[in-house]
Amino acid sequence: MDITTTHPADAPAYADEVTTGPVLDLVIPVYNEEAGLEATVRAARRFLDTQFPYPARLTIADNASTDGTAVIARRLADEIDGVALVHLDAKGRGRALHTAWLGSDAEVLAYMDVDLSTDLSALLPLVAPLVSGHSHLAIGTRLSRTARVVRGPKRELISRGYNLVLRGALHARFSDAQCGFKAIRADAARELLPLVGDTGWFFDTELLVLAERAGLRIHEVPVDWVDDPDSRVDIVATAKADLRGVARLVRDLTAGRIPLDELRAHLPLVGDSRPATPVTSGNVLLRQLVRFALVGVASTAAYALIYLVLAGPVGAQAANVLALLLTAVANTAANRRVTFGIRGRARAARQQGQGLMVFGLAWVLTAGSLGLLHLVAPGASRGVELVVLVVANLGATVLRFVLLRSWVFRRATASTAPVEGTVR
Repeated sequence: MDITTTHPADAPAYADEVTTGPVLDLVIPVYNEEAGLEATVRAARRFLDTQFPYPARLTIADNASTDGTAVIARRLADEIDGVALVHLDAKGRGRALHTAWLGSDAEVLAYMDVDLSTDLSALLPLVAPLVSGHSHLAIGTRLSRTARVVRGPKRELISRGYNLVLRGALHARFSDAQCGFKAIRADAARELLPLVGDTGWFFDTELLVLAERAGLRIHEVPVDWVDDPDSRVDIVATAKADLRGVARLVRDLTAGRIPLDELRAHLPLVGDSRPATPVTSGNVLLRQLVRFALVGVASTAAYALIYLVLAGPVGAQAANVLALLLTAVANTAANRRVTFGIRGRARAARQQGQGLMVFGLAWVLTAGSLGLLHLVAPGASRGVELVVLVVANLGATVLRFVLLRSWVFRRATASTAPVEGTVR
């Protein structure tokens, strides 16, 4: 197939193709992947031809590669039936998927990472609920109990931490935002993609959050996944961009800037005659943040007072532990009632226990900050110690809100992690 040069705002990439498209368009977004691109494309095309029951196109979405990727991709598209190429002059995985998906004529749109980290045997379970009309989107999850994952502890910690942030800040219920294995119905893509603002790595998360807020159905499939040791993703830069994306999305949803109210009505499901039920928890989140902040200010003031009183008699580290412990118990009780509106004694003891576990993480953060201060400046004054501890305690407060909201006090409707192979 001939190369199609496409810019983000241009007309659909497949305007010159026949109107009757395949069932699936599987997109591989690439940037400077000349080393492994050919092997991946041939393996994926062979799988689609021999083991996948629906007609499928494989599309290489080259977003501004500067090596030989575009040349290799053009040759593969020319040589192999069922392989297409979309080229963009600007970088960004989200931009590549946005362009390739909106330009496709397939019924279901999917993507996978070029390193084939996800076993392709999960492709049919991913796509089938969309073909049948049972779900709007489907995602692979590496965090299911039945998923088999091989990766280092750093990436595991980052992945789980990021999903905890999403649960706390955006009340997300999907389990794995960044697994590079997702699919969406074409009609859902046409409704959702114009609302997604990110053009990079946060694209996946934003798409899923908007779909969930609109009341769309997301199917989850546990996957076998092997980490690519040659991955060139800048983890720090990506994490910073993702956190900026989370903050932007919280602001936009809270302010009501994203029109989601009528989206569900445009996207019916097989056997689903229920009216649209979009989630509108932005105002709830804002109220919780305000109340949590007030409780946090009071807790921080109490912490500082207790620390100053005890630091002389018992020493800095012991004073830190005691001040944190006393304020943590009061903080958990206050947030239970004031921030999250929970009354009665049911599960109170368990929630206090979980609150103390959160306190333990806060203690690690503050004690580590204090230890680092003493290492760098052994003669630091009580005032400097207090400043460092207050700053660290504020960071611990943010962590505490995320964990309290997503774990300790989450409502029954979101009290369990998604079950593998299930739908919400």
